[in-house]
Amino acid sequence: MADIHESGEDYLEAILRIEAEKGKVRSIDVAKKLGVSKPSVSRAMGILVEHGYLSIPNSGNLELTEKGRETANKIYARHILLTNFLVKITGVSVEQAEENACRIEHDIDEDVRNGIRAWMEKNSCSECSKRGDIESSICYKALDCSKNVKK
Repeated sequence: MADIHESGEDYLEAILRIEAEKGKVRSIDVAKKLGVSKPSVSRAMGILVEHGYLSIPNSGNLELTEKGRETANKIYARHILLTNFLVKITGVSVEQAEENACRIEHDIDEDVRNGIRAWMEKNSCSECSKRGDIESSICYKALDCSKNVKK
């Protein structure tokens, strides 16, 4: 992910999430989700196309390439992991944890992410651990997980 910056990661994550919600992604959807102007989205999409993360076929919809999807999935997994971790250790709401995860997800090292993941695997409730999804879905029971933590 060295050839894109934080804003590029934000765009890829937004495209992935919009696609999951709506199926098709348009520039206006990305602008609304990120609270940016359409010209900003157009410029960012050009950069993502140039670096092979995105294609824009004749339909005008935004489509992640294989490289783009792989990168977006990694970014979103990091976002989910950090959100779950912040809820678990601080007791803040999912919404507040997500806002903070968005700010720090671009700056943590891989070894720090791996450490958080290992801690979460050890300290998640049996339901979350059984599903093995600490990086694929937000645990809305994270505040209650401490009652069911694996020893």
